[in-house]
Amino acid sequence: MSSSAIQRHPFHLVDPSPWPIFSSLCALTTTTGAVLWMHGYENGGFVFSLGFAGILYAMIVWWRDVVKEATYEGHHTHAVQTGLRWGMILFIVSEIMFFFAFFWAFFHSSVSPAIDIGGIWPPKGIEVLSPWEVPLLNTLILLLSGASVTWAHHGILCGEKKQIVYSLIVTVILAAIFTGLQGLEYVEAPFSISDGVYGCTFFLATGFHGFHVLIGTIFLTVCLFRQLAGHFTPSHHFGFEAAAWYWHFVDVVWLFLFVSIYWWGGQ
Repeated sequence: MSSSAIQRHPFHLVDPSPWPIFSSLCALTTTTGAVLWMHGYENGGFVFSLGFAGILYAMIVWWRDVVKEATYEGHHTHAVQTGLRWGMILFIVSEIMFFFAFFWAFFHSSVSPAIDIGGIWPPKGIEVLSPWEVPLLNTLILLLSGASVTWAHHGILCGEKKQIVYSLIVTVILAAIFTGLQGLEYVEAPFSISDGVYGCTFFLATGFHGFHVLIGTIFLTVCLFRQLAGHFTPSHHFGFEAAAWYWHFVDVVWLFLFVSIYWWGGQ
C-alpha cells in the first residue's frame, strides 16, 4: 500500500451507498401518495403504502450498514463517536422545538381563551379526562422505564451482560404497556380530534408523543438484540447511549404533557 493510501486521520469517510438516494425517492413517493390518497385519487393509497414500505426497508438496511461499520469494521473511532453524540444532541434539540410548537398552541388557546370557545378553558361542552387515572399510571410507568434504562446503561459500563438484557426487557415491556394504555384512553375519550382546539391540541401533542414512544421502543428492542449478539462494550456502546438519551427525552416530554395538558389544562 502506498503512503498516499494510508488514512492519517481518525474520521470515517463512508463508502458510496445507494440508501440516501433510495430513501429520498421513497420519501417523495410517500408524500405524493399521501396527497393523492387524501384527495381521493385512484391508487393513491397504494402509492403511499409502496413509498412507506420503501422507507422502512431503507431504514433497516441503512442502519444495518452503520452497525457493521461500527461493530465489525472498527470505523467508529473516538472522534467519530464524538461527532455522532453531537448529532444525536442536535436531533433531540430539534425534537424539543417540534414539541414546543404544540405546547405553544395549547397555552396560546388555554391561557386566554377566545370568545369562539366561550372564553373558558376547557371549552364549554368538553368533558376532560381525569389526570389521576390512566395518565398518572402512565407517568409512573414511564418513570420506571427511565430507571430501567439507566440500570441497563450501568450494566454496560460494568460489563454485567445479564443485567443489560433483563433491564432492556423490562423497559420494552413497560413501553408496550404504556402504548396499550394510551390506546385504550384514546378509544374511551369522550372527545375527538375534531372537537375544536382542545381536541386538536390534545390528540396532536399526546399522539405525537405516543409515536415517539413507539420509535423509542423499536430503538430499545434493536439494542436488546444487539446486546444478545455481543455488540456493546463498556467503551463502545453509542447505539445504546443514543437510545437511552432518546428515551429520557420521551420521559421528560410526557412529564410536561401530564402537568400542562392533563392536570393544569383540565382544571
